[in-house]
Amino acid sequence: MDALIDSHCHLNYDYAPKTVDELVREAAAVGVTTLVTIGTGLDTLGEIARISERFENVYHTVGVHPHEASTLAPGDVETLRQAARHPKCRAIGEIGLDYYYDHSPREVQRERLRLQLDLALELGLPVVVHGRDAEADLLEALTAYAAKVPASRSPGIIHCFSGTRGFGERCLTLGFSISFSGILTFKTAEELRACARAFPLERLLVETDSPYLAPVPHRGRKCEPHMVRFTAQKLADVKGLSLEEVARATTENARRIFRI
Repeated sequence: MDALIDSHCHLNYDYAPKTVDELVREAAAVGVTTLVTIGTGLDTLGEIARISERFENVYHTVGVHPHEASTLAPGDVETLRQAARHPKCRAIGEIGLDYYYDHSPREVQRERLRLQLDLALELGLPVVVHGRDAEADLLEALTAYAAKVPASRSPGIIHCFSGTRGFGERCLTLGFSISFSGILTFKTAEELRACARAFPLERLLVETDSPYLAPVPHRGRKCEPHMVRFTAQKLADVKGLSLEEVARATTENARRIFRI
């Protein structure tokens, strides 16, 4: 089988008793040869970079998650700017809007999203977007951003897609790619599978979002990067393709967007 890329995982989170070394090794053993570990806050910038530096096949992103938007002062953008210049940083993210939990006020989320989208434009990096229950406001921000991204590169990725088909199609029109997590394998996710069936393979990626959302047959367990192959297999099943075809395409897509 062709190699797979876990385009979105959180290697700095708690996987005890397993170590990061074990996670990377176990992923490689089943053909998951590249991992992108995702930044979520200012307090993890150093840790994320150190993990990326330790492994040739691990890359990272920097950004402040919408849950943590209140922790990002306008003056902190310079901290993000410097962190994003790390040679293995490949995107600004995870950024976006989350109106389901509302851990940060919505107006603060929108402003911090704009600051980070502007930073991505300045640095010529794609963005990794988190969205939940905020499609209208998110589309407004992403539309303005995407209009400024050169046609020669991708504006970014809608990660862990679980939105409406209309939202996904609009994001595709804007140039974004869409990443599916283990949710694609859940019994109740038929609407999501319909989206996967309809969306073009050349714009799709797979991810674990580990340690969250372990796919079937590992529901209830802590998710790990090696499990991305189950999401890839489900995507292949949904689209009537071989796992090899899906692995090849999603890997090429991730390499193109993240420039790896």
